[in-house]
Amino acid sequence: MKKFLGLIALVAALSSLTGCSPYSLVNSETYNNADLAAYRTFHIVTPADGQLPPTMTMVTYYNIAAAIREQMVERGFTEDPNSPLLVNIGLTVKKEIATEPLIPPTAMPPQPPFGPWGAPFYNGMYPAFVYPRAYYWPSYYSNAQVITGIYREGVLTMDMVNIQQKVPLYSSSVATILDDGDTQFRNLKGITEAVKVLFSKFPVPLLPQYK
Repeated sequence: MKKFLGLIALVAALSSLTGCSPYSLVNSETYNNADLAAYRTFHIVTPADGQLPPTMTMVTYYNIAAAIREQMVERGFTEDPNSPLLVNIGLTVKKEIATEPLIPPTAMPPQPPFGPWGAPFYNGMYPAFVYPRAYYWPSYYSNAQVITGIYREGVLTMDMVNIQQKVPLYSSSVATILDDGDTQFRNLKGITEAVKVLFSKFPVPLLPQYK
């Protein structure tokens, strides 16, 4: 009986440890048979490439970019503004926050309904990317795989794109970088932890010295 009770206590303890993280990986997928290890450099999208998603401040953007930069460097990549490998940043927000579309309607694929940043609506939400996703991922809207988990407020999505060829290479999403029940973004430490989850299944491993 004591062994049985001890086993129950152990399972409960492990459940509490695994369930206490505020972050969960929504998706992690490589596209177009991309070999991301073949890329040696990268550059991170900037507000000059488009515009920040609603509710995202410059401070939050810089915190996210810094955390992404750290993960890339720890995998042996070098930051280069001329690199063909673009790391794009997206955030899922409520469509009511939407203002003027960044992409002219004539530049958008016809289906499904779109919000600003060329993103489709789903249950009142859409992922808004700094660099409009529709510019490099037109097949996204007809893709048979619809990742409904990204349509949740506060989900952070990272796309990697060969921007010279306009070809998507990789995408992952983590929920959620907002404080529970709040509209405030998590602090730098929290964002850093969320981005680690974002990279948890990235196909290029950490260099030995960072493991």
